[in-house]
Amino acid sequence: MEEDQDLAPLLKASYIAAMPEIVKTHALNSKAVRNTKSLSDTVGMTRLAIHLVRVEPGKETTQFHFHHQEEEFIYILSGRGIAEIGDRFIEVAAGDFMGFTAPSLPHSLSNPFEEDLVYLMGGERRSFDVCDYPRLRQRQVRMGSDRQLINWDDMQPTPQPPSP
Repeated sequence: MEEDQDLAPLLKASYIAAMPEIVKTHALNSKAVRNTKSLSDTVGMTRLAIHLVRVEPGKETTQFHFHHQEEEFIYILSGRGIAEIGDRFIEVAAGDFMGFTAPSLPHSLSNPFEEDLVYLMGGERRSFDVCDYPRLRQRQVRMGSDRQLINWDDMQPTPQPPSP
C-alpha cells in the first residue's frame, strides 16, 4: 500500500522522520538550542502548537520561565534530561510528562547526558501572552506577532481608579 501524505491531518511516521529539523536558539539563552519539527504547523493547526524536539547533549531547551496565559506540556520520548521546576531539579526520562498550567512554577529543561533528549512539546497559541524570566528579571509581553521585553525594574504599577 502506497503511503499517501496528501491527507492534511495525517503525518505518517516516515514523513515525520524525513522532515528537516529547524534549529532554534532561544533569544535570551544561547545555550538553549532545540532541533525542532513543527507537526502542528505542517498540518495547518493555528490554535495549538505541537513540536517534536531533539536536544543534543550539553544543551538546554529554554530560559527558565513561566507563562501567565498559555499552558504547555512536555512528554519525553527518549533520552534523559534534568527538569528544573521551581527550586527543584528532577531527572526525567522516556515516558515522563510535565504539564504547566498558566501561571505555573518557573521551569526549564536541560540535557547534561551523552545521548540526545527527544520530546513532544505542545501548548496554546493565544493572541496574547505574558512570559516571565525570573532569573533575568524580565517580562516578555506578546500581542500577536509583536513582542516587547521589559526589565522588571522598569515596570511601574498602574494606578487603579477608585471603585464606584
